[in-house]
Amino acid sequence: MKNTNDNPNQKPVPVNEMGQYKKGRGAQFNPKNRFLKNEKVRDQIESIDDWSETNTATTYIEDIAKGIVNKVDSPDVGMWYSMNPYQGCEHGCIYCYARNSFEYWGWSAGTDFETKIIVKKNAPELLRKFLMNPKWECVPIALSGNTDCYQPAEKKFRITRQLLEVCNEFNQPVGMITKNAGMLRDKDLLQEMAKKKLISILVSITSFNEDLRRVMEPRTTTALQRLRIIKELSDSGVRMGVMLGPMIPGLNEHEMQRIMQSAGEHGATFSAYTFIRLNGAIKLIFHDWLYKNFPDRADKVWHLIEHAHDGKVNDSRFGVRMRGEGPIAELVRQQFKKYNKIYGLNAERWELDCTQFRRPGEQGKLF
Repeated sequence: MKNTNDNPNQKPVPVNEMGQYKKGRGAQFNPKNRFLKNEKVRDQIESIDDWSETNTATTYIEDIAKGIVNKVDSPDVGMWYSMNPYQGCEHGCIYCYARNSFEYWGWSAGTDFETKIIVKKNAPELLRKFLMNPKWECVPIALSGNTDCYQPAEKKFRITRQLLEVCNEFNQPVGMITKNAGMLRDKDLLQEMAKKKLISILVSITSFNEDLRRVMEPRTTTALQRLRIIKELSDSGVRMGVMLGPMIPGLNEHEMQRIMQSAGEHGATFSAYTFIRLNGAIKLIFHDWLYKNFPDRADKVWHLIEHAHDGKVNDSRFGVRMRGEGPIAELVRQQFKKYNKIYGLNAERWELDCTQFRRPGEQGKLF
């Protein structure tokens, strides 16, 4: 930490190990990739080797994928299958569990995850081929499950839109989650699918505190814009919900009531939440971020997270890992249950309709 001038009352400006704090990015460094035996590192700021690139601009990497729909084996995530048009996410949310999966591509879960966006250009063709397979027995597919399908790349490539068009053609039901107002570009298509009960959407809202959002989710839209998504789409007949995740003790868990109340007032009819867990490389990334941005309360926040995971900051047990245990986690759970009841969230019985699924040219079934 250091001051930028001689004013002793000025708040210290966080710095990373290589110099200035990277504004507009969540992670401030690249932790080691656990799958790589050898890695190149930059020991000195003055280094000018060709491979020691320090540019943090976003790079789009077009990929020809082999598959697009993935079976989800985890029993506590509320989905059977998922598809992701992109890998990596420019939103840069510091807590994102998807960061760890980026190591399988040979990059880091840190800055790499936010700056190297893999674009699956052939995703629509792969989805069409998948749905045409006669062995596919229709169940809802989540779009996305690993990164935000409406991150900034979508404005350029429009792959999410194309995937939705394929699903609409087949009457394939889809569940979506986003924190980007770019979803409103597809309001016409979402409205059409909603009329057939083929779409259900969660909008993620973690804080109304803009100072917190700017550093925790640096390239996302504001909470007010996210409420706008809920309002506009719910008014258009789309089933809308709110995701409160993750709840972080000492940072945003006290905002749960306000978020749920505001979401309900704007048309949300259901909700979900997760409790912060810091698995894999996210532990290092989050710790670095927390102590650089909130040095006055970093110890408290860190220990509160530990208290909810049996002295650790992560618990891999299904059913427990995303809820936590102990007094802090239980308080969050009780608040969620209480405010659901007060604001009419999760009060409805509703399911996506899988009975309308048809392959192009397929005749209606006779009973």
